[in-house]
Amino acid sequence: MSDTGPHWLKRLHTRLHAHPVTGAATKVVVTAIGVLVLVAGLVMMVAPGPGIVGIIAGLAILATEWEFARRWLATAKRTAQDAAEKARTMDPAVRRKRLALTALAVALVCAVATVLVWQLGWPQLAVSGWDRVQSINDAVPELPGM
Repeated sequence: MSDTGPHWLKRLHTRLHAHPVTGAATKVVVTAIGVLVLVAGLVMMVAPGPGIVGIIAGLAILATEWEFARRWLATAKRTAQDAAEKARTMDPAVRRKRLALTALAVALVCAVATVLVWQLGWPQLAVSGWDRVQSINDAVPELPGM
């Protein structure tokens, strides 16, 4: 355990690792929880959610038991601080240009999706796609109400 953090947490960590059985069990449980939080953070990088927060939280949990996680956590903190500083010092004109381009890209994707759905006929497109998946794999269940 690192030297940072509350004193009571250091005492708890020392007490849990005082016996080989509780030490091993603690390491397994903390590792499992840390990996789950880290994986959830990685998933949230592409799915909705605070991915960076999940990754840093998972690394912080793992850092209570593993030296490699302490190093990765320090690197992640430095990277986050550098990104925050870069965002604070960004030219307002560049920021406005990036926001405008992002809004344009979102509008374009929405427009293309709307036209495709309108042309291909939603919800029949989804039902036919589901039927196609069912023809490939018999384990896929029927749609509700079908």
